[in-house]
Amino acid sequence: MTNDEFFMKYYLTRIVAIAVLLLTSACGSSVIRGASSHRGHSTEQTHPEGSSTTQAKLTASTKNLAQNQPISLAIDIQDSQGKAVTNFDTFQEKTMHLIVVRDDLHSFNHLHPEYKGNGRFEVNTTFPTAGEYKIFSDYKPSGQKEQVSLMTLNVPGSVPLPKDLENFNTTKIFNDTQVKLKLSEPTPKTGKEVTLTFDVKQTANNQPVKGLQPYLGEKGHLVILKSSYPLSTSDYIHAHALKETGDGQIAFKTTFPQPGTYKLWIQFNRDRKVNTADFWVNVL
Repeated sequence: MTNDEFFMKYYLTRIVAIAVLLLTSACGSSVIRGASSHRGHSTEQTHPEGSSTTQAKLTASTKNLAQNQPISLAIDIQDSQGKAVTNFDTFQEKTMHLIVVRDDLHSFNHLHPEYKGNGRFEVNTTFPTAGEYKIFSDYKPSGQKEQVSLMTLNVPGSVPLPKDLENFNTTKIFNDTQVKLKLSEPTPKTGKEVTLTFDVKQTANNQPVKGLQPYLGEKGHLVILKSSYPLSTSDYIHAHALKETGDGQIAFKTTFPQPGTYKLWIQFNRDRKVNTADFWVNVL
């Protein structure tokens, strides 16, 4: 597919998405049930696998949702019969990782709700703009594999127009940090393992940053989502950092299950501050 064909397909999809959002934002419910998907867990990545064993119920603290306004979210994890799942294992130092993205992938937040017991998790957050948000709750019931439930929340208001996809730039600079993405394959191919290496350097002298602190028990954290509408759990990849890498290097191995355009969010801890850099990757 040429770049022109890709962008034409992207814009047509986004126009349909905006029409749906405009129709649904005024009547979005603050209580949404999310479909759940069983997830495999390895030292490298999380992919959908098998049948559903849990479900999630999302409750917002107010029916008057608004952009940039504080809101409390409660997530109740239940089994297939609707009974509360009460015991969870800790993974990557947390009992739940909550990934919140606007459907066009231009907004990203990684939260860690607090477990309140009886299957309920709670967290306070804000939504920066109006639109449809997908909420991926990543958790591990005791003795089971890692699982992901997908929930949807509509924030009323003027939905931002679609933006051009950012250039497929492999370097991002913020403050005194430069992050460069290197791929083991120039263009990743569906189903073929690829290594994603992020070089973290100081902008002042272009030298590798030494002494990156662990983030969630690892050298870095990587979330990958395929650009599609509507988003589903099959679009979600949670990769785990490789152990042995050099100074200023954070690396991951993964496979992309389908062709298309994916967005990557790499998070790492430098000087006790969590930094986030995002990149786009095209997969054949």
